[in-house]
Amino acid sequence: MRDHTTHGVGAKGENERKSSERVRQLPPGLSGVMGRGSMSFIVVLLSAFVLLDGLWLVLAWRGLKVKGWRWVAAGWMGAMLGGLLLFLGSRFGGVRVEELLPRPLVSAIFIWHLMILPLWLIWLVVRGFFAAGRRIVRGPAPVEDGVSRREFISTAARLAPAVLTTGAALGSEPQLEEFRIRRIEVPLEKLPPALDGLTIAHVSDVHVGRFTRGKILERIAETTNSLNADLTLMTGDLINHSLSDLPAGIELMRGLRAKHGVFLCEGNHDLFADAPGFRRDVRRAGLQLLREDAATVEIRGTPVQLFGLRWERGDAGHREALQDLEKLRRSDAFPLLLAHHPHVFDFAEEYPLILAGHTHGGQMMLNPEVGFGPWMFRYWSGLYRRGSRALVVSNGVGNWFPLRIEAPAEIAHITLRKGKA
Repeated sequence: MRDHTTHGVGAKGENERKSSERVRQLPPGLSGVMGRGSMSFIVVLLSAFVLLDGLWLVLAWRGLKVKGWRWVAAGWMGAMLGGLLLFLGSRFGGVRVEELLPRPLVSAIFIWHLMILPLWLIWLVVRGFFAAGRRIVRGPAPVEDGVSRREFISTAARLAPAVLTTGAALGSEPQLEEFRIRRIEVPLEKLPPALDGLTIAHVSDVHVGRFTRGKILERIAETTNSLNADLTLMTGDLINHSLSDLPAGIELMRGLRAKHGVFLCEGNHDLFADAPGFRRDVRRAGLQLLREDAATVEIRGTPVQLFGLRWERGDAGHREALQDLEKLRRSDAFPLLLAHHPHVFDFAEEYPLILAGHTHGGQMMLNPEVGFGPWMFRYWSGLYRRGSRALVVSNGVGNWFPLRIEAPAEIAHITLRKGKA
């Protein structure tokens, strides 16, 4: 652990790096985390997917009366199951599946197994429950000759999951190339007067890799630099999984500019493949990774101390990590905390401003208050306040999952103001 002072350090060694949001009151919400389990859990999960794939194909084959539709269903499942096995093999063989398959097909494999297939299973259980109850009350349905309305509905129902998946995968393609600038003004009672108007480009959750790669990385850098912010701060998940994507992530970070420096903290995805390797390679590249340490920059004659929290999964880990950082606090500097997980806000009482990511804005939301965000997190998107403290949670600019609903990718442009909320 250490604190070092810097004066506008650029990614390549230069001295300069180149609508108000509604404040949400703190909801009770449900505590949630997005961490991954052990390899054994992954194997169990993949096995469950394979079994459910097989179940869908068996039921579809039995229910589809027209032979042509049966082979359509079989071809669809061959693509989904084959893609799943390729992903499994890539974890052990170093194969980059995203470079072998068209991106819409990769998106379909993810949407099918992580969204449509679970929904189909729920529908199957509910349908079976009501069908059993109907048989008890009314007796068996009469047998009809020819192509009946019942058969048409049955065929449509069996093919609907594949149709929905295809539509969602194709619809997600434009999303993977889009992000917004979200402007957030944050009044802070404890902000030194000299820092009134300080601007921050908040970048988070780039997930360089499967769905975020190529030209969009250049656009992210260009858009961030166009904000001409005092600080550019990245709150974790630079890469999606593989260290083979880290060179592209490093190139992105080296291309970011700000008047007084570019800094980042680690996220859970950064550490999946090789945590020590990620930290080593990022620091060797000259990037200012803050992990259990701090950096002090002087802005308008006022010291600003930036802290980077190490990744922890649970509240107990957050508390411990924050206690370790307390040893580095400077009484004469304005403190600003970078933390990947937003639940740190509950325990970081000494920090007037915290920046976080991790939630992807809830990923799939019906509206700003209903969806996976509040179901999984206490804080999931935008500006939150508690007394004189503030938390800004970014939706993230990249994607680990191809589909977003009412949770657009973004770069946050934050302006700090002296005063009460």
